[in-house]
Amino acid sequence: MAAPRTSPQIVAIAGGSGSGKTTLARAVADLLGDRCAVLEHDAYYRCLGHLPAAQRGLANFDHPDSLDNELLAAHLQQLRRGRPVLLPRYDFATHMRLAEGVPVAPRPVIVVEGILVLSLPRLQRQFDLRVFVDAPEALRYRRRRDRDVVERGRTEVSVRQQWQASVRPMHERFVAAARDRCDLLLAGTGDVAGGAGRIVAALAGRTAAAGAG
Repeated sequence: MAAPRTSPQIVAIAGGSGSGKTTLARAVADLLGDRCAVLEHDAYYRCLGHLPAAQRGLANFDHPDSLDNELLAAHLQQLRRGRPVLLPRYDFATHMRLAEGVPVAPRPVIVVEGILVLSLPRLQRQFDLRVFVDAPEALRYRRRRDRDVVERGRTEVSVRQQWQASVRPMHERFVAAARDRCDLLLAGTGDVAGGAGRIVAALAGRTAAAGAG
């Protein structure tokens, strides 16, 4: 007789923009292999196709309302029930959602990473393990600037303006407080492989505790 299917463990990796969340999430996925799926909160940005192109870039992309959090919560519930989901694809150049999504199958571990994943009660309840990646603002800014210029076609001036206008104030308003609500606090300046190992060990400890109970 087949063993009963167990519910996946869902891990949140939060932290400020440029703190190293994505790198850490990928390191966890590398350790766990096909036992892990990663969802990026950035994939759930709301489509701004209803706005003129010149106005789309003026949106506050660091506010929780800029993301389709209801869809992410529904996807996590489906994955927990063993059902596949279709991850949205977002074009950061046009600020529009692409037509075809990316299929994501259920896995024993689901990692969700993003600056706001621990800032919203409707999402907080979904997670079994909450991780916060902490890094100094100067380092986070440099990483954000380099990423946006290289990967998203931005200029350094526009990145700096956005940082001052929305990234920093939204971090202080929504993101930073999650540091005190996490189960595991990791340094974004530290050993990525070591941090990933601590997350995997924490998950194993939870599994062992559940089995003993």
